[in-house]
Amino acid sequence: MSAFATTRPAGLRHVLLKAATVVSALFLAACEPIGGTTQASGPETGPLIDPSEPVRVALLAPGGTGSDDLEWLARSLKNAARMAAADAQGATIDLRVYDSGASTESAVAQANAAADAGAQIVLGPLFAEGANAVGNAMKARNINVLTFSNNTQVAGGNVFILGNSFENVADRLVGYGMTQNKRNVLVVAENDVAGQLGGRAIEAAIARNGARMAGRVDHPVSITGVDGVVPRITQAATSGSIDAVFMTANNQAVLPYLTEQLAAAGVRSPGTQMIGLTRWDQPSSRLGMPQLAEGWFAIPDQTLQRQFEARYAGAYGEAPHQLASLAYDGVAAISSLVRNGQRNALTTTGLTQRAGFNGVGGVFRLQRDGTVQRGLAVATIRGGQLVVLDPAPRNARGLGS
Repeated sequence: MSAFATTRPAGLRHVLLKAATVVSALFLAACEPIGGTTQASGPETGPLIDPSEPVRVALLAPGGTGSDDLEWLARSLKNAARMAAADAQGATIDLRVYDSGASTESAVAQANAAADAGAQIVLGPLFAEGANAVGNAMKARNINVLTFSNNTQVAGGNVFILGNSFENVADRLVGYGMTQNKRNVLVVAENDVAGQLGGRAIEAAIARNGARMAGRVDHPVSITGVDGVVPRITQAATSGSIDAVFMTANNQAVLPYLTEQLAAAGVRSPGTQMIGLTRWDQPSSRLGMPQLAEGWFAIPDQTLQRQFEARYAGAYGEAPHQLASLAYDGVAAISSLVRNGQRNALTTTGLTQRAGFNGVGGVFRLQRDGTVQRGLAVATIRGGQLVVLDPAPRNARGLGS
């Protein structure tokens, strides 16, 4: 996802902004579509196991790049997976860690090395292109892959995504909007790759939930691009034809600038409900921005998340990366199936059980098409504080069909 590079000598409204790619390569690669053949839903894959024997799990972490951010993430994934393996009472997880760097070639090489060493399931890699390639390599070896990517384009066949997808977030927010009589939705999307994927996810959620798409406005990731679409959004809001503006705007400079300009034009929550595909409470400085007040966004179960973060910090002396929980969830899901004595724990059928799993951020369920349903809360910012409007479901029944 791209962002504005900003300087703020006289406040955000007078800042000079330009399009820049300052967001970590992690999120770019996790969001971008890939070239080549993507996985599709297919037949049963994965080996049968003896639940009384150790289960060999290979973790592909993006270590060895020299990037501070990726090394922190790799360390967090490894530590979280080890925590989950240690927590696997009633199951024995033989966790084997492989540093796969950031390249697709390295991810495939390490996955093959893990399979040669007897791995029965692969956890990772991080990036979508690598996940697709690893999935293809492991398919011939009857091994399922639980990738940390959130890109649904690589889901299917023997590849399952663990990352919280745009589709999952959009579905939760549009569904909640329907209960609040916010049925006529204007989609506002950035014209970069992530924005276009997000826009399509919102459109699909609108159709799936029986809402009405009242229009779509795309804009360049630049100050002139935002300025150019504010009048169009304002006109739609003042015409009375829309109830909500659902925007893909990332939590870098696009979000505060776009919402500030709209608020100055009189378009703000709750008069016209503002909805965000990204989290509006991160970084914490966002909480004090008046233009974001009363907007809706989705978050994981905060109680469970904070418990995990505190436990992790106590064990490893640093805060975990925000994606660390995905490694814990993957190992914990496998462990729960093995603990139940399921010989098919690592197969498509076992992994996609309707009861789902209890994860760090709440309940989640892997789908037959390789996507993930995650239980999310709907939140807002009120009085400079994060407020939960509708809590996350605590079991798979709350995820729907």
